[in-house]
Amino acid sequence: MKSILPINLAFERVVGNLAQLPFDEGIEIAVCGRSNSGKSSIINALGNNKKLAKTSKTPGRTQTVNFFTVNDDPQTKLVDLPGYGYAKASKQDQNNWAQLVESYLLGRQCLKKVVVIMDIRHPFKEADLVFLDWCKGLPINIFICLNKADKLSNNQAGQSLAAAQRASQEYPEIVHLQICSAEKGNGLEALGSFITS
Repeated sequence: MKSILPINLAFERVVGNLAQLPFDEGIEIAVCGRSNSGKSSIINALGNNKKLAKTSKTPGRTQTVNFFTVNDDPQTKLVDLPGYGYAKASKQDQNNWAQLVESYLLGRQCLKKVVVIMDIRHPFKEADLVFLDWCKGLPINIFICLNKADKLSNNQAGQSLAAAQRASQEYPEIVHLQICSAEKGNGLEALGSFITS
């Protein structure tokens, strides 16, 4: 079978508030996760371009909503949402990010899929559950990417996947859980297929 990676991702626009959002049309696939879960690294690995999304060892780097077109189709966009759960950000910043992300999720008709990036060593933390609760009842499919699998042994990764599968049962929107590694490329084919299908 021919590989679907890399996906052609082209930066389109950056949005700092709801008034700047593009027209609510086409198909959007949102990518979100706790700060420092490796969200930007996953996006860069999917597109085989380390400069697509800014990466940093400092959590909370993404503070805006960034839009990328998928495979040269202006009607299909990957939407990089700000990371959540960064405790060291000011309360004002946390509230601003939460309001922007929640308003986008609940008010966007063209949002069809959500990719949630979790650190496989710490999946389904409180901030993840809050985010997933926002998604409950929305007409979307959710793909959980358990990133940083290269940090664990195969046995440890399997145990973490099993625990994540148990935690996911409360969320019918979750259609797939996948062990991933932006560093090694593990699981990215399945994620790419979810995004482009």
